[in-house]
Amino acid sequence: MKRVLFAAGLVCIGISMALSQTTTATPQLYSQKTLDELHRIREAAASGTYAFDQARFISATIGPRLSGSNEAAFAVKYVAEQMRKLGLDVKLQKVMVPHWVRGVETAQLTEWQGMPPGATRNVVVTALGHSVATPASGITADVVVVNDFAELERLGRRNIEGKIVLFNYKFNMQLQESGYGLAAYGQSVAYRTNGAAAAAKFGAVAAIVRSAGGSQSRLAHTGLMRYQDGIAKIPSGAVSYEDAETIAYLATLGPVKIHLTLTPQTLPDVESYNVIADLKGSEKPNEYVIVSGHLDSWDLAQGAIDDAAGVAAAYSVPAILKDLRLTPKRSIRFIAWMDEEQGGSGSKAYFAGEKGNVPNHFATIEADLGASHPIGFKYAGKPELGRYFGPLLDVLTPQGATLAQYQPGGVGADIGPLTQAGVPSFAPFFNEETYFKYHHNAADTFDKIDRREIGEVSAVVAVLAYGMANLEQPLPR
Repeated sequence: MKRVLFAAGLVCIGISMALSQTTTATPQLYSQKTLDELHRIREAAASGTYAFDQARFISATIGPRLSGSNEAAFAVKYVAEQMRKLGLDVKLQKVMVPHWVRGVETAQLTEWQGMPPGATRNVVVTALGHSVATPASGITADVVVVNDFAELERLGRRNIEGKIVLFNYKFNMQLQESGYGLAAYGQSVAYRTNGAAAAAKFGAVAAIVRSAGGSQSRLAHTGLMRYQDGIAKIPSGAVSYEDAETIAYLATLGPVKIHLTLTPQTLPDVESYNVIADLKGSEKPNEYVIVSGHLDSWDLAQGAIDDAAGVAAAYSVPAILKDLRLTPKRSIRFIAWMDEEQGGSGSKAYFAGEKGNVPNHFATIEADLGASHPIGFKYAGKPELGRYFGPLLDVLTPQGATLAQYQPGGVGADIGPLTQAGVPSFAPFFNEETYFKYHHNAADTFDKIDRREIGEVSAVVAVLAYGMANLEQPLPR
């Protein structure tokens, strides 16, 4: 997950409010038969290992799935095969994806005030996605520490030219500890994305950023960065929380010099695919409820919580329905998106292909914020959607998923084009206290996924999907 969606306002709907709105505004939303089936679906998801097993294979067995890599290609084939085994109609939608590969990445402090004679100090660094390379032998330059873009502007070219800029914007740990990690990420990620271009305007030879994440385990956070037309492209990387703290402290004592080596390459785009698989509806097969996650990941770890967990939760929906011998009224469409992390070419290709069919997309769901305990779901679209959720929240009450949060700006990157076109959109709702400790760094491994909690995520996605597929009325849009 890399793109941050901001809401103009947030509304949390508890069970009693949602139920009262439902009964007064809409006489029947779900048949008793559907409600009984939803309880069976929730129990099967929460108690089963559908999502857990698939998340383990995709992350621990296949491993990191950077777009354009052999692992990403293998993951496409694997997921398509799993969908075929379930008996779904499978389509591989061609997508041209970026092929950026990581090379050598090292950094050492070579001079600082008070250093022991002959000493150097290693710095934990990682290249940012789409960065250009330093020379193979690296570059050595003085470091200029700035806390934000305004400070960079104040220093100007006279103090920046020929130097390496460290953007030392601090990830808001208090927000993360309060469960609002995504808000903290939204504040800091601009330096990762735009720092190199901003520094290059003033003649910097490279830019490094304090990691845009909540880890305090000396891990560097990668992710996409962007250049700007007409501005020199300079190498860009991220350093760990601890190393940013050290460099910033040493810079208060006197000049600091760093030797930085980053040798990534941008290769020609590669053909890849979205995996699309349909479980046909019994009454309205040409109306679709999408369940989805993104199959690609960054390459520092296994891509477990970002986003093997989301793909696995989406996979669990047709798997559970097949096991329970339930057929939805509308078609449920599974999508494993390709290239969420490096530009969203998969979601763009899907929207381009379905632009004339948007009215037949009844609802869309994306899971892309980890696999911790879900406290409900978020939704985007018309505010009046809130009156349709009471019975679904009632079904989810046994596992503590009782909140529906309105987020009009959107709830998922890959489903964003459909959201903007008016399709009601949904995502699991999490406390975000832990997610950004592992997001885009070397700790995003399968051991972070708890079987019970990913089962609960699976249940939220499955109840939402089947509920929407069997809804007796159209949704406002």
